[in-house]
Amino acid sequence: MRRGSLEFWPHRRAKKIMPRVRTWPYSEEPKFLGLVAFKAGMTHIGMMDDSEAPSKGSEIITSATVLEVPRIFVYGIRLYKKRGDNEYKETSNEFYSKDLAISLGIKKTENVVEKLSDIKSDLSKFVDVSALMYLDASPLGFGNKRKLRFEVGVGGKDIQSKIEFAEKWLGKEVKLFDVFADGDYIDTISVSKGKGWAGVIKRFGVARQVRKATGKVRHVGTLGPWHPPKVTYMVPMSGHMGFNYRTEINKRVLRVSKADDVKSINVKGGFPNYGIVKSDFLIVKGSVAGPSKRLIRLRKAIRPTAPAKKPELTYISIESKQGA
Repeated sequence: MRRGSLEFWPHRRAKKIMPRVRTWPYSEEPKFLGLVAFKAGMTHIGMMDDSEAPSKGSEIITSATVLEVPRIFVYGIRLYKKRGDNEYKETSNEFYSKDLAISLGIKKTENVVEKLSDIKSDLSKFVDVSALMYLDASPLGFGNKRKLRFEVGVGGKDIQSKIEFAEKWLGKEVKLFDVFADGDYIDTISVSKGKGWAGVIKRFGVARQVRKATGKVRHVGTLGPWHPPKVTYMVPMSGHMGFNYRTEINKRVLRVSKADDVKSINVKGGFPNYGIVKSDFLIVKGSVAGPSKRLIRLRKAIRPTAPAKKPELTYISIESKQGA
């Protein structure tokens, strides 16, 4: 019996570490709808169970993931307009903060205030607004030293409110507290851990053959019927495993903390293959796809199943994870 899901098909490897977010949630409140972070590692925490499970009201121990958020700045605004009569959108105009644009090597440094005033006079052709941000990961002590640029959706009840909100943040630093809070539900979009070339046993979990069957053990019993005389895409076969784009929805944020509070989360000896957390961080309940140091895109939950409620944490393990 195979266990590989055809929902994720084909099993192709990701092209970029920075995954693309295709959809942003709707929000009438003007705000940023996401950020990025780096995966530091996992630990376990104690919390009071506030769900409807039989353990409601008692203390439970659960796994958690620590994500570190570097310094992030808004360097531009991107406007979208509708393409024809369909739902596709295309880039229309982009406006940049002059100082940040020069530091990023962008040559377009017109007067943003004058350009935006012209745009605000006629907003009928625009359908969406997003903020252009960049992060500087060099202070973390690993990874790429160049500034990584990405795009984040902006909430608002109409185009004008979105533009005014983005214009207010142009050229400023965005903190973790400006986007997320304790108890929020978020979606994580990242690239899973790459495992290289794998056979059907590891890749799909098919059953091993008995010794007397064909002389082989770690293979599938058949590649398909006689007719049609071809191997269909549904047949488990060996290939590259992992390093795929994966989106996990409704991950609960247990704590959002500043850099001053890193002593409460840094484990003894540092997180394996990562080190110690130096910047603002958040603790997410459960696991997040990807290895340590992997870039994780965070998005406001696009279809939350429960209202945000601040959890009550009772314990955070800072014991060494070096032997884990």
